[in-house]
Amino acid sequence: MKRAVAVGFSCVDVYENLNKWYPTGNGIDWGIHLARLGIPTAVVSAVGNDVYGQEMKKRLTEEGIEVSHLEIKEGRTCQMLMALKNGVDRVHMQEISGVMEDYHITQDQYEYAAGFDYLHTDLFGGVLEHLRGWHEQGVKIVMDFSVFTKEPEYHCMDIFPNVDYVFFSTDEEDEEALRAWMKEIKAQGPAVVTATMGEKGSISYDGDKFYCMGIHKADVVNTVGAGDSYIAGFTYGLMTDSTIPVCMEKGAQISAEVVARFEPY
Repeated sequence: MKRAVAVGFSCVDVYENLNKWYPTGNGIDWGIHLARLGIPTAVVSAVGNDVYGQEMKKRLTEEGIEVSHLEIKEGRTCQMLMALKNGVDRVHMQEISGVMEDYHITQDQYEYAAGFDYLHTDLFGGVLEHLRGWHEQGVKIVMDFSVFTKEPEYHCMDIFPNVDYVFFSTDEEDEEALRAWMKEIKAQGPAVVTATMGEKGSISYDGDKFYCMGIHKADVVNTVGAGDSYIAGFTYGLMTDSTIPVCMEKGAQISAEVVARFEPY
């Protein structure tokens, strides 16, 4: 069976006024969804030697995720202090970077991750310099670019050639302009480019045609994690040799399930 690994950024979201917290980060959410779908999944990242770090490792293990390369470092686990707005929308109040501030994966972690079939990361996980190496070894790179594909400081055009599946979120109103941008990204080398558009659903482009998918209606409780869950569903489709429309449908399904509950998975 194909295996998946989430590499890079991880943290905990903390709602002090609600006395709630949970392990998260784009890759963590992605990995938990895949593990629940029966995909062998691992995490490569770092947590602090505090209570959050210990509990995070425990909770991920309970989810069936391999944590042998989730490094425990001296210091605080990265925290996002959160608040609720309008009872539904999550607001990031403060980031405590902790051990993520200067995090870069070790050579051992790099070699371990290279043994997986699919690898998820983002712009903030301290792994960008390793993408080419993994890509050349045949690892399928799934990357979440969030809203930053056009931001000069991230040099995304230099990254796209080493990514197989590009995901980004957008509020672009001009669909023609969006499709033109997706074509430009695809021309850099990725197999599939997918844009998520909130309530408007998603669009994927494989170089031959565009595919459109709507959303599944849900009673929204939580807007955090919708994108990560969509990417997880799409990745599950890829890992089970599904067509692009089926991948998109699986993403929409899991995303709808997530927005209807408090945790992002």
